[in-house]
Amino acid sequence: MAITLRPLAELATKFAQRAAGAAPAYASGIKAPRRDWATEAKASEGAYNSGVQAAIAAGNFGKGVASAGTGKWQERASTVGSQRYPQGVSNAGGAWQSGFSPFADVLSRLALPARGNKGAAQNVERVRAVDTAFHDAKGK
Repeated sequence: MAITLRPLAELATKFAQRAAGAAPAYASGIKAPRRDWATEAKASEGAYNSGVQAAIAAGNFGKGVASAGTGKWQERASTVGSQRYPQGVSNAGGAWQSGFSPFADVLSRLALPARGNKGAAQNVERVRAVDTAFHDAKGK
């Protein structure tokens, strides 16, 4: 016997409405989880690694890209992404500052070689100096 489903459009509408109304429950769950996120995430590292390796072996990334296509990416990025981008960037100011701080520290102590004419090899040396300084700082 086949399973009888409601029309997909009706189910999609119900899903969207219920999910949108679940924001308070989502926030509550984040503030008071049943188990510690970091502990559980660390404990699942082996499963994550094996899952990623299995996905790589199966070519799932390429299959997903091919399935979605450029059109889906453009549609979602230009509607949902463009709406969320300003708030996300605004909320990320402190995280950006703390994340960029080590690089700013390296740059502030760096003495670059003199700039040359357009296309001069010494200009590449300026880039190399920044690259080396970042690499050395990361190794610490």
